[in-house]
Amino acid sequence: MSLQSTDQIADLITRIRNAVMVGKNEILVPTSKLKTGVVEVLKNNGYVTGYEVIAGEPRGTLKVTINEPGMNAKINEISKVSKPGRRVYSSADDIPTIKSGRGMVIVSTSKGLMTGREAKKNRLGGEILVKVW
Repeated sequence: MSLQSTDQIADLITRIRNAVMVGKNEILVPTSKLKTGVVEVLKNNGYVTGYEVIAGEPRGTLKVTINEPGMNAKINEISKVSKPGRRVYSSADDIPTIKSGRGMVIVSTSKGLMTGREAKKNRLGGEILVKVW
């Protein structure tokens, strides 16, 4: 497991995508507040079953349970929208809807991480981090 990644969210998303493709039901990633926030939004919207932060030195580990053993994953596709070379920002009116509302985007706003639907409701724009359906 690597200790340092250039783009933490891209690393998390790639590990989740790879685990879904091969049928694994949980992954381990080095923890950070941003990764925990993204996984919390995914959990609250039913895309992952749960997560657990395991303390460690020099850095803890985030154990993400994608689905229960024997069940299919709820994630069909997950991708990073805003990248280090090209940041994607959006106003509240321009936040995209994914798959006619069946998917979601995770937006980093001034009030924290939230779904695109919550950001529109609260009239908040921000950086669009992840697209999932």
